[in-house]
Amino acid sequence: MSQAFAKTIASIFPFWAELDAKAQTDLLTQGQYLKLSAGQFICLEGELCNSLPLVISGNVRIYKIGESAREITLYHLDRGDSCIMTASCILSQKIFPAFAVTETEVEAFAVPAASLREWVKHNHVWQEYIFGLLSLRLANVIEIVEEVAFGRLDCRIASYLIDNSDRSLRTIAITHEAIAHD
Repeated sequence: MSQAFAKTIASIFPFWAELDAKAQTDLLTQGQYLKLSAGQFICLEGELCNSLPLVISGNVRIYKIGESAREITLYHLDRGDSCIMTASCILSQKIFPAFAVTETEVEAFAVPAASLREWVKHNHVWQEYIFGLLSLRLANVIEIVEEVAFGRLDCRIASYLIDNSDRSLRTIAITHEAIAHD
């Protein structure tokens, strides 16, 4: 990988600066740059995870489908994010319990599963990064549970519409179905 790409990774993922030179080189030589089109599945429910994508740009939706075929969005990944569920599956060598699909074109840097397992065992920076992902997602889950358990539905919908609107055009470019999934 080029020096320019290393600078891109460094600007998006703060843990990069904490890695020593060998760990940075290992990441760049063992990882793989990915460019995915919108609507492309990254991982399907029941699959083993082969790599941990570090999202450089774009949006990924992680969701679950119930027996009634209803969907629920668990969370989204954007620039600078990575999927804790994928990391958990890699570290525990379990299957992925949901679906991950690109909502936009996505650029990512994929860390191979075997490398991630090794690095987490022996490198405190990787340990802190993974535990940081876990902490962030747990806080998000608690926030969602509070909203669902204690928040009024009409207020939650209004907040969602405001957060997802184009204020300059006073429009919302989203379907009822997509709102229901989220």
